Amino acid sequence: MLFPGGARKPPPLNLTHQTPPWREEFKGQVNLHVFEDWCGGAVGHLRRNLHFPLFPHTRTTVTKLAVSPKWKNYGLRIFGFIHPARDGDIQFSVASDDNSEFWLSLDESPAAAQLIAFVGKTGSEWTAPGEFTKFSSQVSKPRRLMASRRYYFELLHKQDDKGSDHVEVGWRAFLPGLKFEIIGSAHISLYTDESSLKMDHVTHVPQSPASHVGGYPPHEEPSADMLQPDPRDTFFLTPRMEPLSLENVLEPCAYAPTYVLKDFPIARYQGLQFVYLSFIYPNDHTRLTHMETDNKCFYRESPLYLERFGFYKYMKMDKEEGEEDEEEVQRRAFLFLNPDDFLDDEDEQELLDSLEPTDASLRQSHRTPTPTASPGTTDTPTPPMTSPLDEQTPRHSRALNWAPRPLPLFLGRAPPPRTVEKSPSKVYVTRVRPGQRASPRALRDSPWPPFPGIFLRPKPLPRVQLRAPPHPPRTQGYRTSSSKVTELKPPVRAQTTQGGQEGQLHGQGLMVPTVDLNSSAETQPVTSFLSLSQVSRPQLPGEGEEGEDDGVPGDEATSEDSEEEEEQAAGRPPGRWREDAIDWQRTFSVGAMDFELLRSDWNDLRCNVSGNLQLPEAEAVDVVAQYMERLNARHGGRFSLLRIINVEKRRDSARGSRFLLELELQERGGSRQRLSEYVFLRLPGARIGDEYGESPEPPPAASIRPDSRPGLCRPLHLAWRQDVMVHFIVPVKNQARWVVQFLADMTALHLHTGDSHFNIILVDFESEDMDVERALRSAHLPRYQYLKRTGNFERSAGLQTGVDAVEDPSSIVFLCDLHIHFPPSILDSIRKHCVEGKLAFAPVVMRLGCGSSPWDPHGYWEVNGFGLFGIYKSDFDRVGGMNTEEFRDQWGGEDWELLDRVLQAGLEVERLRLRHFYHHYHSKRGMWATRSRKSARTQRS
Repeated sequence: MLFPGGARKPPPLNLTHQTPPWREEFKGQVNLHVFEDWCGGAVGHLRRNLHFPLFPHTRTTVTKLAVSPKWKNYGLRIFGFIHPARDGDIQFSVASDDNSEFWLSLDESPAAAQLIAFVGKTGSEWTAPGEFTKFSSQVSKPRRLMASRRYYFELLHKQDDKGSDHVEVGWRAFLPGLKFEIIGSAHISLYTDESSLKMDHVTHVPQSPASHVGGYPPHEEPSADMLQPDPRDTFFLTPRMEPLSLENVLEPCAYAPTYVLKDFPIARYQGLQFVYLSFIYPNDHTRLTHMETDNKCFYRESPLYLERFGFYKYMKMDKEEGEEDEEEVQRRAFLFLNPDDFLDDEDEQELLDSLEPTDASLRQSHRTPTPTASPGTTDTPTPPMTSPLDEQTPRHSRALNWAPRPLPLFLGRAPPPRTVEKSPSKVYVTRVRPGQRASPRALRDSPWPPFPGIFLRPKPLPRVQLRAPPHPPRTQGYRTSSSKVTELKPPVRAQTTQGGQEGQLHGQGLMVPTVDLNSSAETQPVTSFLSLSQVSRPQLPGEGEEGEDDGVPGDEATSEDSEEEEEQAAGRPPGRWREDAIDWQRTFSVGAMDFELLRSDWNDLRCNVSGNLQLPEAEAVDVVAQYMERLNARHGGRFSLLRIINVEKRRDSARGSRFLLELELQERGGSRQRLSEYVFLRLPGARIGDEYGESPEPPPAASIRPDSRPGLCRPLHLAWRQDVMVHFIVPVKNQARWVVQFLADMTALHLHTGDSHFNIILVDFESEDMDVERALRSAHLPRYQYLKRTGNFERSAGLQTGVDAVEDPSSIVFLCDLHIHFPPSILDSIRKHCVEGKLAFAPVVMRLGCGSSPWDPHGYWEVNGFGLFGIYKSDFDRVGGMNTEEFRDQWGGEDWELLDRVLQAGLEVERLRLRHFYHHYHSKRGMWATRSRKSARTQRS
């Protein structure tokens, strides 16, 4: 066993003291191990890789200690022997981008290696090629070496996705004035020859202090709430109460929920819409709160709204009487905008960019804009012109994704159509048309300013002077006055190109020049969405003339002049910018918010950071109290409730709700026991259902409470088996490092749980990098099966081959992947949620990101994937198995197609996020998909 503790625990510190035999032909090169597709720039990130140091992606050699693959997100481990040219004191130095470490042993033993030089520890440090003296840590102290001996060394290098990747080691005699020189092939040799070894042969790989020191983070507070201890993780170890002693606690009742789609025709892949989620109590902390910095989809808010207003709408600011909060008015106005008033994707980005007075926003305002109105039109804007390409390709706004809209009919909850009355206060975000201007009469008669943006201000917007980039030479009609620009005096409002009527725009919008390189240069109105506090720097005295040198037209000078007049009238010093006052004493009121109440039990495919649905505590406690009352009435009060470990609810609004109760009980005079049973809470007046429909018979009297509240009963044919065999079926090809890790994790699962009722079935598509059958024989597994197939890798065919090898139809088959980290409770979770003829289980796995690990999980829930699937063998055969004909040459979609047929067969699919259930990040280079495409091209050619 290479990793007895499994993936969650570090490998043992097994240092190599004995080196393999060395031969003279080893000279001239050293061993190079490559770990691909692993993020981070620190050597510590490399040590956190699951396969470091024994299972690299590539094993090769290099002829000098200077390597530059010109790649990204990788780590290197270079090791071998150094042969000094002469006796004496030698000084070493290492240079790299990003971090690196150089370890040197006192002799040829890897166990005696010491860190003598390094570049950085955090991943942000780097050097230029050949820059050996940038950091003091790069240069080692003098080391006394002898030419007659060889010394083991190890060079570790980590490169992220930026920079010019390189790593090199130089040495020099410890004498004044000598420069470092790269260690070449004449002074290095291999540690061992790996050319004839398969990738699963790792006994020859040296393990030194460099391979382990700092490899795992120190004991600190977990970064994710899901890593906190939870009694669910180990509750399966508690002895379970015998199901026979619980049969007569509740009256039996037929169980046939109305949401089951037995023989209901659905379209291809439409089964995703008929998967419903269960509610959980208590909180299992599967919500990825540590990932919500960039993904706030849990709160169901428009991304555009959050970008503009944040969460201030949930706060009520404490204001004095008569005080007006303009931001609150803006937020309320934004919330009641119609979906048609939002921007498209491109326009939305332009609007967000225009919120800051940056050069990029100015450049955007000078691009060829979208037309809005033509001369002589009324206050209703003209619809934008579309090209034939736009008519063929529908455009969807990101803001519209969050707007309320009717749900598909197959969800069964489509709301009535909304009646929207068009009002004069409809908001438009307009753009400038080249060569056209809005009618002055229309602008004057409009009830709203022509360019209010999204702010809905009935009063004029503040005028902000924007610095414009240099303009091409102006035509003679650009200004009404001549002479040099620097000698221009601030013109009056009547001196604009549009005449006296256009001067009114200064109270409604900002006049800045926009240049159309394909037409004559004219002043055109645009809107500034900047408030006085949003300008990047204050306007200092004397910048008006400089602005005219930069090409600011006379209209902006007019705005600046009017600002100075207002400041003088108010008694403020002219030319000083007004700053917004900060109210540090502002207080607010807020109510307790439970955003879980806004979630529904339909399968949300949009948000991949939200956890399991939360069941209200009062409802869970009420159901448990009813069950405990019946249990003690049956057994004379022998049991007392210690803890509510887990309650899962599947809701059926027509007939009632199914509950899975998991309680820790204390028997009088006995030990603690585990109760884990399904119960059904029938709604009052609901008819008893069966597999074929409804029955007119009334429910049993024992399940009706005196207060006419829902009563509990025992659902027939809905009991799970604790000792049922689970078969893990995994197709593999040329994945030696992952096969070894999978077998090590399964062995650790057997040792930790003591559970022998599971079987590993590996379907091997002629792997060349390891002997899969030999690895199975050497693993400490309770039982296994090795099946061999020929040809290209086909996941559907491999899974079907594994299922066909299972003889017992009353056992569970779990369609699995190779890159999965399993929690210790995985066997118990599969058995609880698989019931023959009733339930199948599709747990949601957390897909880890690049550089992430199970002890520091960063990633997202795979809400769209159903490839990890547990179902009874009899049910799998009844639905037809895998679609091996249609998905022979394609990979992807076979899990959704299987889901459609499972639902049409009348089975429920339980969908839960499991704690500590991860999909490892892995490289796709050299995998079966790439090789299959290459071979397909060869066959076609």
